[in-house]
Amino acid sequence: MNRLKDKVAIITGSTGGIGVGIARLYAAEGAQVIVCGRREAKGQTVVDAITAEGGKASFHAMDITIPESIEKLVEDTVSTYGRIDVLVNNAANVGLKDGRMDEVTLEMWDDIFASDIRGPFYVTKCVLPHMRKNPQGGSIVNIGSMAACGGDLGATAYACAKAGVDALTKSVALQYGKDNIRCNCVRPGLIVTPDNESRIPQALKDIFLSNIMVNRYGCPEDIGHACVYFGSDESAYVSGQVITVDGGLNSHVPTVAQFRAIGSRTW
Repeated sequence: MNRLKDKVAIITGSTGGIGVGIARLYAAEGAQVIVCGRREAKGQTVVDAITAEGGKASFHAMDITIPESIEKLVEDTVSTYGRIDVLVNNAANVGLKDGRMDEVTLEMWDDIFASDIRGPFYVTKCVLPHMRKNPQGGSIVNIGSMAACGGDLGATAYACAKAGVDALTKSVALQYGKDNIRCNCVRPGLIVTPDNESRIPQALKDIFLSNIMVNRYGCPEDIGHACVYFGSDESAYVSGQVITVDGGLNSHVPTVAQFRAIGSRTW
């Protein structure tokens, strides 16, 4: 229960969805958690839940698309706690949807890139000088997406932005490894949360479950457990890695579900 004892951890986008699961697990492992996002009321609810469970957390307003907001988050965290040990770049504008190349407008492209790759880049850029001053270094955990694993029928801009998160992870890991700063990426598969469950059609769930190797969908805690590992000293020799937490969805040939349906192993 003390894998992150006394570590100061910023978890962006932790007022809902996957971010809540990460924040609560970090607090349960002893971290001082900075919950941040645009929704203050929801953020305070997360903080209250953490403190009720015996954890340590505070809320700080932050908009991932506004540089000044990011700068203030980092400055206030260092001013209050003296350092930043872990950054989890979870914030993304999941409400933005895009489509095929011919459907994506420049405005859609720019909006998605602003939240999903420029945002994590700038939070990282602001945190790095403080981690470099810390003799213990630090750990940066980026939240990517299985959308970066291959082409899809839509979500073109989103997939490209999340592929950028994969590349950002490796660049940061290389450039700042000698400063004792690690950077890794967790790519979630289908994660069902209290925020999105009612919006995911059952037909889509069935399609995913027929291709997932295990017998359930993912939950926020599945991503949280991977983030705890990367934020803890247990992963001190792990950096520049991109792992996909998707129940095995992206680790097999694309015809598995169809062959299962006809009772065949192969053609």
